[in-house]
Amino acid sequence: MTATDGEAATPDEIDDLAHRAQDGDRDALEQVLAAIRPRTLNVCRGVLPHLADAEDACQEALLNIATKIGSWNGRGRFTTWTHVVAVNSARSTYRRMKNQAIAADPQEHNAVGERPDPRTTSVIAGTRLDLLEAMETIERDHPQYVEPLLLRDVYGMAYDEIATLLDVPLGTVKAQIHHGRKLARPLLRGEE
Repeated sequence: MTATDGEAATPDEIDDLAHRAQDGDRDALEQVLAAIRPRTLNVCRGVLPHLADAEDACQEALLNIATKIGSWNGRGRFTTWTHVVAVNSARSTYRRMKNQAIAADPQEHNAVGERPDPRTTSVIAGTRLDLLEAMETIERDHPQYVEPLLLRDVYGMAYDEIATLLDVPLGTVKAQIHHGRKLARPLLRGEE
């Protein structure tokens, strides 16, 4: 890596490391994982505000990146691809926490579809819990809307960047986000 110690790697340097890692260079893989870790942790913290949970999700994301690095097609930035992996890992960590909270006290959660008490998880009430619950509800019937919606409205990615990343036409991305927002609004207002 050409960045000096303590200096962040540039997107071009990260892309180069990722290509080398795809070719089997173990040192490049270690360097790219170290370079993307701070950003990956920040992405996870955007979904899971409690640091320990975000760190768990970050670790899961880095493991997924290391094992699935060959699936990055190189058309977009490696950091954009890792962003999606991090979001998915954070959502997976949230689901696991929610299931553990429900399993820990089945008497309190005996109603079908009842939301877990946010105090039983370490996700802070009022931060991302409502958004994560809304995304899970939408995902049951319309999973294609969730990823584009999160990338646009939570992480502020440009429509064209999302289209490239997800390998779908720009118009499709815009439509998915539009429909996802229509479904999310009443859920976020508690109008289920």
